[in-house]
Amino acid sequence: MSTTPFIELREVSLAFDEKQVLSKVSFIVDRGETLFLLGVTGAGKSVLLKLILGLIKPESGQVLIEGRDLVPVPEEQLDQVRRRMGIVFQEGALFDSLSVYENVAYRLREEGIAREEEIERRVRDVLGFVEMEQAIDKMPSELSGGMRRRISIARAIVSEPEIMLYDSPTAGLDPVTSQTIDLLIAKLRDVQRVTSLVVTQRIQDAFVLANYVFSDRDQDLVPVHSANLARPAPRTRFLVLRNGAVYFQGSQTGLAGVDDPYLVKFLA
Repeated sequence: MSTTPFIELREVSLAFDEKQVLSKVSFIVDRGETLFLLGVTGAGKSVLLKLILGLIKPESGQVLIEGRDLVPVPEEQLDQVRRRMGIVFQEGALFDSLSVYENVAYRLREEGIAREEEIERRVRDVLGFVEMEQAIDKMPSELSGGMRRRISIARAIVSEPEIMLYDSPTAGLDPVTSQTIDLLIAKLRDVQRVTSLVVTQRIQDAFVLANYVFSDRDQDLVPVHSANLARPAPRTRFLVLRNGAVYFQGSQTGLAGVDDPYLVKFLA
């Protein structure tokens, strides 16, 4: 069994217009693990997702997927890496001029799948997974914010990614809709066993996902300690950024137990 981390950042630094955005950030994410990226606005959380996608390059340091450093990889070769990833943007980022069906099918067409029967089967499968198949012919303008976010998740998973990147997936949503998105994230993690990085400013979402798992029997979230799990509970860790640097990295228990004024205020 390989001991190489699935995702690893080593001493990554980046500045925009002489403003230091990231400073020597290092962390690893093992296969099947979920890492919550926490911090105030402007701490550099979303920038980390762009680095992992290869959309931007660090000034120094390494960004590795299964030991392969993406930093020197030319843009034309990064598509192969990106096909292993799905991303959910904060606002959904759907194409307003395309129907739900065409939005979700878009990535399959980009990857060269030509058979419409295969495209339709996979689109319907993922829309069923997020419980949105009834919206297949609707336009984005006809959807609520929560529905758009669910369609965004469907589009991200249609190519069966091994890695899911979530950029503030519940931002701007009401508590009930946020719970639905949390359930979908947990369902992907626990049913598909995807590796996840979740950027969030909602601490409660991170704690819910760390303490609950998706139950096939209940089709809902249940506490980890009460779930009859056939496999070990998915591992979750927390990383707090402050001024572009790693301020804390560890388990929920470790985060809650740290006697640090900044973290106490941040978690309040």
